[in-house]
Amino acid sequence: MSQTMDACERNDVYAAMCPCRDMLDLLANKWSALAIGALEDGPQRNGQLKRKLGGISAKVLSETLKRLEERGLLTRTVYPEVPARVEYELTELGHSAAAPLKHLRDWVEQNVGTDEHS
Repeated sequence: MSQTMDACERNDVYAAMCPCRDMLDLLANKWSALAIGALEDGPQRNGQLKRKLGGISAKVLSETLKRLEERGLLTRTVYPEVPARVEYELTELGHSAAAPLKHLRDWVEQNVGTDEHS
């Protein structure tokens, strides 16, 4: 077995072909990190998320939510109402990703723009 395959089987993000790099790429994306943070307090509708994530376009929000749903980090629930109501909510996996992302967001807010780091 090649060294790359062996590392990949151990979920080694440093291995070039490891599929866990896709998850790292998704979580390292600013819109993913912010969307997960916005969903920490409970289900949100698309419009609520768009307002909370200042500056995100409708297209990018839709793509981000779709990728997060595909990777099992959130669920999308459509309610049979007129007009249809759609809510997004973190899964257990999404909540487990939210904790380290919150630490990262907090660190950024506390350290970017200070005299030391300008």
